[in-house]
Amino acid sequence: MSDGIPLLGDLAVRAYEIALDHGRFEDEEIAAELGAEPGAVTRIRKALQELRLLSPDLPGRPVVPLDPEVAEAELVTPLEVAVARRRREIARIQQELRSLAATYRTRRDGTADEVPITVLDDFEEVRREIDRARYGCGEERMSLQSGGGRPPELLEADREHTLELLRRGVRVRILYQHTARTSLATRTYVQEITRRGAEVRTVEDLSERLIVYDRKVAFIPKERPDSRPPGAAVVTEPTLVAYLCRSFEAVWQVGRPWAADVRPDEYHQLAEEVRMSIIRLMALGLKDEVIARRLGMATRTCRRHISAIMEEMGAVSRFQAGLMIGRQGLLSDAEFDADLTDLAAK
Repeated sequence: MSDGIPLLGDLAVRAYEIALDHGRFEDEEIAAELGAEPGAVTRIRKALQELRLLSPDLPGRPVVPLDPEVAEAELVTPLEVAVARRRREIARIQQELRSLAATYRTRRDGTADEVPITVLDDFEEVRREIDRARYGCGEERMSLQSGGGRPPELLEADREHTLELLRRGVRVRILYQHTARTSLATRTYVQEITRRGAEVRTVEDLSERLIVYDRKVAFIPKERPDSRPPGAAVVTEPTLVAYLCRSFEAVWQVGRPWAADVRPDEYHQLAEEVRMSIIRLMALGLKDEVIARRLGMATRTCRRHISAIMEEMGAVSRFQAGLMIGRQGLLSDAEFDADLTDLAAK
């Protein structure tokens, strides 16, 4: 038998019914009654035999139809036994590993109590802690993903984790920057997970990354010293985790939903918001690289936007563009003061 059990189409069902009427299955007779090619009938016979609905080909003996209930028992029983064996194996592994979890925590931390904040430098340790939090997550995962579109390899790794949470009924919410919508890989990922129940929104500016599981444990990445994956702070202190959750909710409320299907006018509106964000940051005198990093886009893309804005204004330098922004009233005093305050906080 092949790894997969064949599915019967209407033609195969009709062939089985004719065999029941005749008391045997002969390819030529079945082909004549069905008006089908002999080759197709041969394939149908083999599929029915694979399902134990026909007797095997034996020398000097006709191929006859068999009882479907008997066939079901023959096919399903070995699978049920295999599933039961796997479940026992899973239970044994879980029991043995969980029995050592408390010992591991005690030896590693020096105490059985959870440390409110643990800073991990090794990315593999961070990954293991995230896996542990995800396995135990039963209600909600919320995350901030700054920096625009994510690399395809990271999205592929996260895809199965996210879908597994959704299958368990966990609420999944993700915040991206508007610029992530220009990434084909990120759009494809978002379309799939939103159709499965995830909620995704975008905002202009996200300065940090954050993952929170069940409002109990939060992961805050460390600064990247080089190209290596960063470490992270693992936070379990209830007051601090609650503060991080409130911060997430505040940004979530102003985010724009990223549905599976987005209208063209929404893209135009988002593009205009990104343009105004660039203008605001230009007015503060920030360099191209800083603006690009703040808005989660490539520096080359950011420079194209800046060149277009300067050309539209008729400015020949960044300094002149900054003056013209102020003179033309593109930013209100309140907006400019708010950006200065935000810049000082960073």
